[in-house]
Amino acid sequence: MSYATRAPARKEIDALQGHAVLEFGTDWCGYCQGAQPLIGDAFARHPDVRRIQVEDGPGRALGRSFRVKLWPTLIFLRNGAEVARIVRPTSASEFDSAFNALA
Repeated sequence: MSYATRAPARKEIDALQGHAVLEFGTDWCGYCQGAQPLIGDAFARHPDVRRIQVEDGPGRALGRSFRVKLWPTLIFLRNGAEVARIVRPTSASEFDSAFNALA
């Protein structure tokens, strides 16, 4: 697991084409570390969906623009627009619903 310390600009995210998921968290976050096996399994079933891991925290503009409060938060995007969100995932069914929202 490695969250990028340099986040893309919001306008870059808004301009994305296709399906993508923004994952906000930090490398030292216990919740983030604990959720990685579940997140990894979900993405293994959807290899065509781009996963963008972004480090979040106070003063981080991208996370604030999406009103991220807890980690990990995953924002599911279709052509740059949010269609689903998972906060602190605990089950595969949450991912099934969110990935279905991308269709």
